[in-house]
Amino acid sequence: MTLTEQARTPRPASQPAARRAPVRLGTTGVIYLALLGILVIGAVLVAADGDNLLAQRNVVDMLTRSSVLGFIAIGQTLVILCRSLDLSVGYVAALSSLVGATTMDGDPARVPLGIAAALAVAAGVGLVNGLIITKLKVNAFIATLGVALVIRGYLDTEYKGPAGAIPESFQNFGYTRIGMVPVSTAVMLAVAVAGIVLLRRTRTGYSMFAVGGNDEVARLSGVRTDRTVIVAHVLCSMTAGVAGLLLASRFSTGVAAQIYSAGYDLDSIAAVVLGGTLLMGGRGGIAGTIAGVLILAVLDTVFRLLQIDPFFRDVLRGAIIIVAVALYARRQIDRHAVRARFGRHGRAAPPPLQDAPRAGIPEARA
Repeated sequence: MTLTEQARTPRPASQPAARRAPVRLGTTGVIYLALLGILVIGAVLVAADGDNLLAQRNVVDMLTRSSVLGFIAIGQTLVILCRSLDLSVGYVAALSSLVGATTMDGDPARVPLGIAAALAVAAGVGLVNGLIITKLKVNAFIATLGVALVIRGYLDTEYKGPAGAIPESFQNFGYTRIGMVPVSTAVMLAVAVAGIVLLRRTRTGYSMFAVGGNDEVARLSGVRTDRTVIVAHVLCSMTAGVAGLLLASRFSTGVAAQIYSAGYDLDSIAAVVLGGTLLMGGRGGIAGTIAGVLILAVLDTVFRLLQIDPFFRDVLRGAIIIVAVALYARRQIDRHAVRARFGRHGRAAPPPLQDAPRAGIPEARA
């Protein structure tokens, strides 16, 4: 019987069909599934209390909460992918708010200049962070914390209250909606898409994954590791600057303490980790971060509607983040544990792809 005849021969009814490999959700899929579950559970709890979580005012509140934190978390994702960290983002947002408001000074014609000045100052802070980390070899935690304290000292000395004025035309950035979607949320999603394209389609994005996976291997492979980390910090500070401009548009003026005391630095790290990005770098993505931001926004709205005590609210948020990260870690351990070490015929199984050197190889995006 020829091969062609064998191919045309129908399979006997008693012979079972080839078993298909089980469909396994990626990390990002699991996170969005968790977001859906939290949304459903939250809606049930709020309905039991006599309210509607999915009412228009509550949906707008959740989206509005997510936009400021979303901008900062997108930038924080980039630096964490490079195995770095930025604790100065809240202070950069406060500084950008004041620079933008004082530059605009209530004049609609000075809006572009105010935006450019705020983003330029933010980029300068990010450049300083990157240079301290890469050239002076200072740990990212200490470097960005030190820069944050310097900015705080400057703000507390020079701006003891609100300063500047935001023209009415720019206030639309913080208050205008398209249907139920605030304009600020739409802009945040556009920035998220740009970040995803940066990570998946550009050499800089590939370098960020490579540096986070193993910076020494990346350097030996020709990746300019210092430049990659500096670019990540500059972009992170610029997204924090956009968040500062958004807050200025909502306050109609520039403020400092109200912004840097809001805890955006730790919340952004929590959103990134909740979104599946490894704190050790090299694996993760912005799509998961957006889901992490939305999860925190849903939780905050549910806690507010249920009038939960602020102390227990923080305890619940912390517990949920710890459980989520523990589940991610357990899931990865299980995946490694079930991997076969030997083939069917006693031959050694081929090495897994993720154990190969990561330099120059883009990780599987979450």
